[in-house]
Amino acid sequence: MADYELLKKKCGDINFKKLEALNNPLLMDFVAKYVQECEPDSVMVCADSEEDAKRMRKLAVDKGEETPLNIEGHTIHFDGMTDQGRDPKNTKFLYEKGKELEGLSGIDREEGDKEIHGLLKGMMKGRQMLVLFFSMGPVDSPFYIPAVQLTDSYYVAHSEIILYRRGYEGFKKAKPASFFKVVHATGEIENAVSRHVDKRRIYIDLKTETVYSVNTQYAGNTVGFKKLALRLAIQKASREGWLAEHMFLMGVKGPWGRKSYFSGAFPSMCGKTSTAMVEGETIVGDDLAYLRNVNGTAMAANVERGIFGIIQDIKPEGDPLIWNVLNSPGDVIFGNVLNDNGIPRWLGDGRENPSNGFNFSGEWTHTKKDDKGNLIPYAHKNARYSISLEALKNCDPQLNNKNGVKLQGIVFGGRDSDTWVPVRESFDWNHGVIAMGASIESETTAATIGKEGERVFNIMSNMEFLSIPIPKYLEDYLEFGKLLHKAPKIFACNYFLRDMKTGKWLNGVKDKRVWLKWMELRSHHDVDAIKSPAGYIPKYEDLKKLFVKVMKKDYTLEDYNNQFVIRIPQNIAKIDRIVEIYTNKIHGAPKVIFEVLKAEKERFLELKAKSGDYVTPDKL
Repeated sequence: MADYELLKKKCGDINFKKLEALNNPLLMDFVAKYVQECEPDSVMVCADSEEDAKRMRKLAVDKGEETPLNIEGHTIHFDGMTDQGRDPKNTKFLYEKGKELEGLSGIDREEGDKEIHGLLKGMMKGRQMLVLFFSMGPVDSPFYIPAVQLTDSYYVAHSEIILYRRGYEGFKKAKPASFFKVVHATGEIENAVSRHVDKRRIYIDLKTETVYSVNTQYAGNTVGFKKLALRLAIQKASREGWLAEHMFLMGVKGPWGRKSYFSGAFPSMCGKTSTAMVEGETIVGDDLAYLRNVNGTAMAANVERGIFGIIQDIKPEGDPLIWNVLNSPGDVIFGNVLNDNGIPRWLGDGRENPSNGFNFSGEWTHTKKDDKGNLIPYAHKNARYSISLEALKNCDPQLNNKNGVKLQGIVFGGRDSDTWVPVRESFDWNHGVIAMGASIESETTAATIGKEGERVFNIMSNMEFLSIPIPKYLEDYLEFGKLLHKAPKIFACNYFLRDMKTGKWLNGVKDKRVWLKWMELRSHHDVDAIKSPAGYIPKYEDLKKLFVKVMKKDYTLEDYNNQFVIRIPQNIAKIDRIVEIYTNKIHGAPKVIFEVLKAEKERFLELKAKSGDYVTPDKL
């Protein structure tokens, strides 16, 4: 039974009236339940006003969760030595007995519910509970999902105010019968960070659409509307007939003043952010997108309004737009970089390495070592920045369009040294979904735990966040395209192809600008293409013109043939690997998966019989 009297006492008149004004018993019960359970000293309700936002920013500094830097509006936050990233091991779904999802980490609902609520009991004693309202997607639109966060961290609240659209007034207007919920408690604090990280738990209850997060401050575990709520959205999308995706959204400029919108899914370290931020184009979002069928047209919206980005290697020459925001007054949070007398320093920032400062380990010098005798870097490799998209000069004006943007194309990418050509177009929706998106493999790098060069299967680059069975996810994708009047074209990109003889990279770092321009032209049928067994590839003369126009660079026929030679043995081997996965590791995959992959293999075998193992485009 909800204790409204206790809730009113903890809120005080002003904050309680903010809750009452929403006229939503479900919300009142939710907040009252966790006030009673977590036992905060007080409750603050944050509405949409700039005054409330400023209060959160000020309290984050006053309470020591953030430290001001030299540039106005910039602050730095530190997480503990062992709380620097997402925690897959302790991120679990709560399952009903007998309803476990194959391949997804979970815990019995009764057991997990008992554990998480046992940890939450009294966890906010001596602290203030914050109640915040956000909107997943633009308010008052087909993409809108109301969201409520309870937290005792002013840093988390400040981060969310930067990253998400405010949702108090939208909540009041919509009077939702359901909403995404996040309950976060920092746990016992030592030196301003969570002390009991060994008891860090991030549990996801799909039944109640609630994320629980305890004994952690790292934003990837606590800003619940990012990857954690993506899991809630994927389940909701499956029920309702839309797609919740781990995708960027961007505008690509075409001829005659035209702009075409593309979404794209790339695994980590495969060029996702660099594509979304590519020179000369516009960004709608870098990470999460909702795709909906609106009157037969595929429309998309960015779930967020900001970027929580990895800061390593951001330099003025490589990332001038982000660099400008990170060096200009405005609301910016740096996470786990070095504080060098008020100047944030991160790995690979292009400046001389510092010798001392203050970082996530405390007072730091270049000779400082951890408990195992290893040198502590001045900044963490997963150090982050939080900024508003609107602070970027290339922010697309349609960011907050309630109708979203019309998708002309969807791009799937991965790290592939020996198989896929740099860019190609699928034959149709099913071919693109299956032979491109559902066949993504990405090679691990030296920075990844495990063996370098190992291929990791990652369907739609969304594998880690799926909350429904893979066969159902594939069926949803195929059905989504079937119901569109005209489906977006689907493309595959590979920025990591190597020369078969020398092992050198065949793509330049900025060549993606040309691949995007070609995709934009193809999405409007402005250029022809060559039919290969795996899809349509560019003609040499079209790429030559684009390289001159976009890059002021000569593009030789030798370059073209090296990049677009059809590597038949490698492609057949890849198809066999993917078929094996869908046969032996994923049970119940739709029959069409095998039909599409079999047909593609047969096309490769036919070409091999005619022209050999390696076929240049002029032989197609």
